[in-house]
Amino acid sequence: MKSLHDFHPLVIFSYFFAVIGLTMFYMHPILLIISFTGATVTSFLLLKKSFLKSIKWLLPFMLVAAILNPLLIHEGETAILYINEQPITVEAIVYGFAASVMLIAIIFWFSAFNAVMTSDKFLYLFTKISPAVALLISLTMRLVPLFGHQIKKIMYAQRAIGMDPSSGSVWHRIKAGTRILSILISWALESAIETADSMKARGYGLKGRSTFSLFRFDRLDGFALSGIFILFIIQLLCSYFGWNEFYYYPTFSPIVWNGPMIFMTISYGILVSLPIFIEVLEAFKWRSLKSIN
Repeated sequence: MKSLHDFHPLVIFSYFFAVIGLTMFYMHPILLIISFTGATVTSFLLLKKSFLKSIKWLLPFMLVAAILNPLLIHEGETAILYINEQPITVEAIVYGFAASVMLIAIIFWFSAFNAVMTSDKFLYLFTKISPAVALLISLTMRLVPLFGHQIKKIMYAQRAIGMDPSSGSVWHRIKAGTRILSILISWALESAIETADSMKARGYGLKGRSTFSLFRFDRLDGFALSGIFILFIIQLLCSYFGWNEFYYYPTFSPIVWNGPMIFMTISYGILVSLPIFIEVLEAFKWRSLKSIN
């Protein structure tokens, strides 16, 4: 068994494409809870410290989104109070909360995807389909954290010489912020020239240029990809037959626990929990090997 990071890029991309795509279109409460739980646990297992930091602003965001929907949307049959003669309904409150849960789940899935699907894996996966687009996306994914790291370095250096943009008069802050922005732009232009020279020296754009990669599609990758494909097709068929439908307006649809609903819930739970199972099994294997030594 291997960790999620060690799987082939095609397996990783296919899995997150499936779970993110399904999460974006599932509004059934049971399926939302399953996806949110899976996304939360997966993100925690892969990110840990950064995940705990993100909770500080994600939870208030969820509450704000849940509160705003009933203030803007007044549909629903169960009114609990009136503001300026506009009803605040239970259905609108629950729908706002469900939409915020779906949005947070998508953010968690994307954060886990960024932790596992590195730029070299992305470039390897799409370079044969569209080398230019793959290279552009890879450079963009690299520049975003690089810019954040560089602007922190510039701010610390400027703060040491008395040009702190977070203190002083308004004019001082504007002047310090403009100075930091100017330095960052100069660094970005210089870095772009160095990157272009480096790419030219490595033969980018030349015909017949080969690339080296350590990624190998083995039997375990084949089993994982087949399982993801089967579970994803099952969910698409369930959606086609309308087994995942749930209505919030004008009133809530009943949740019926029949055979199709149970089958869809179990298969979706298996799909969502795949990375959790992989990471927990890998951690247990690693601890067992350490205890033997």
